[in-house]
Amino acid sequence: MELDGETVMAGARDTVASLLLGSVAPDRYRRSAASGHPRAPLCMMGVCFECLVEIDGQTNQQGCLVRVRDGMRIRRQIPEAGRS
Repeated sequence: MELDGETVMAGARDTVASLLLGSVAPDRYRRSAASGHPRAPLCMMGVCFECLVEIDGQTNQQGCLVRVRDGMRIRRQIPEAGRS
């Protein structure tokens, strides 16, 4: 699977949110569309919506509710200049 255009490995039972939390610093998970402040998963059960990512071209997907799968393309919702 891909994370921001780079190949990453994940466990068979990982969710997108757990994969990202293991791959990037929590303050680099995503940015708030309203304020630009760093955001990261909080509840990990679909209530808080802090885990939003783009999955296979669809934005604002709850990463904590989606299990990873082969061929998946994940992008953090961070402006291009802020990616790292």
